[in-house]
Amino acid sequence: MASHVTLESDAADLLAAVRRVRAVVIERSAGLLAGWSAALDRPAFAAGATNLAHYLALRSQDLSALQPRLAALGLSSLGRSESRVLESLDAVAATLARLAGADGPPHPDRAAFGAGAAALAREQAAVFGPDGRGRLTRILVTLPARAAEDAPFVADLVAAGADCVRINCAHDSAATWAAMIANVRAATAAGAGACRVLMDLGGPKCRIVEIAAPGTTRLLRGDVFALVDRMPRTAPRRITVRSNVDDLVSRLRPGLPLYVDDGRIGASIEEVSADRALIRVETVRSKGLKLRVDKGFNIPGLDLGQPAITDKDLIDLDFVAGHADIVGCSFAQHPADVALMQRELTLRRGDRPPQPLVLKIETPLAVRNLPELIAQGAGRQPLAVMIARGDLAVELGFGRIGEVQEQILWLCEAAHVPVVWATQVLAGLVAEGAPSRAEATDAAMAQRAECVMLNKGPYLVEAVRFLDDLLRRMDRHQHKKTPQLAALDAWSALWPPARAGGSDREATDA
Repeated sequence: MASHVTLESDAADLLAAVRRVRAVVIERSAGLLAGWSAALDRPAFAAGATNLAHYLALRSQDLSALQPRLAALGLSSLGRSESRVLESLDAVAATLARLAGADGPPHPDRAAFGAGAAALAREQAAVFGPDGRGRLTRILVTLPARAAEDAPFVADLVAAGADCVRINCAHDSAATWAAMIANVRAATAAGAGACRVLMDLGGPKCRIVEIAAPGTTRLLRGDVFALVDRMPRTAPRRITVRSNVDDLVSRLRPGLPLYVDDGRIGASIEEVSADRALIRVETVRSKGLKLRVDKGFNIPGLDLGQPAITDKDLIDLDFVAGHADIVGCSFAQHPADVALMQRELTLRRGDRPPQPLVLKIETPLAVRNLPELIAQGAGRQPLAVMIARGDLAVELGFGRIGEVQEQILWLCEAAHVPVVWATQVLAGLVAEGAPSRAEATDAAMAQRAECVMLNKGPYLVEAVRFLDDLLRRMDRHQHKKTPQLAALDAWSALWPPARAGGSDREATDA
């Protein structure tokens, strides 16, 4: 009897705690929704916006002490409530009320409990197209220039499992893009598979546009190179680099870090004069790395003062608005950046439906503003969020990227917005023909996102096939944060096989 009283008392105490958590969720989420209201014009996102506000309000509270107590009673610890915040709280409260012998609300019905996951699947289809391959996660492939001239190569990519292709507008020209798209459309029409086209605007990314050097451009640890605004007329004595950002040197100061090619070269600014900055390499692989034109670089903590949509982006939008299925928005950091992109697309689309947007999250400011970016984007059109792990890892610091990519996954699931897991996925396989163990594990973890992106390389078709098989295997075992308890085939030999026509119990007894 004593244990029964203890159970009732414990359940009553937990019920009160859960009700307090729910009250805070309702109170705090109301203010968030009011702040987003001007952007929320799309009925399909209404439930996602509300649940996102609920999730942010839920996670503003420390639930860590509550979770083990709920789990000890066989209840949800609220650790997988992203897509259904109120429904999860109400389900727990309903069970606690019955354990405590108190009045309580009925349990949410099964349809309401699964509505968030269903909404996320609909948004995934709205951005990347309906599922035609039976995978939970789509595959996005960055097209090389070769795709403009090699139609069989494009058909092989689509047939291997590419659900969507990406054209990086920072490279090539409208004529090349048109040829790439024509080959994609031909491949889908010929039955290779459904495949959408994402055109990714270059945005205000620092890039190397000119290199002058007396010899090789390979940099080793300890080497010094120069960064200039205008290339000198006389031959330089050391490697000299010019970027696409006007008057960049005047904004630099000694001690600032600088990273080239998604952090493959780590350096610091050693000296700044009127016409150049001297940069010393601090980290690079042992055999060094060559500087190449078009490679990006980052200077964390420095505001470059560039507009979210560059003059080149505006020119490219004339083509993108008429030819792309999806538009990629690079370096969006404020809701106003997204609103500007939406206005420019509307000017060019006329009465045609808005194209889905992919917001690339590449800076700490974009991470901080992610709820508002989502509200502005998904409030007007189908939206996906790309975890652009190359720039983001450099900007945040490599030690934080694992933590932050998890938080982005949680937040987007709460908003019912699909996520693209991007940068260096299966990079060794794409470039060299063989994956490393670490990158195979990374790709398996990527299955929790709604889409995984591969970059271009000589073994791209093989990488798509490998990823397709890996994602299908992981679908048996994982859905978002929830393990799927399929039978463990690796240890099936532990159990005697059932006799034909008999039960498992009969086989065991025999």
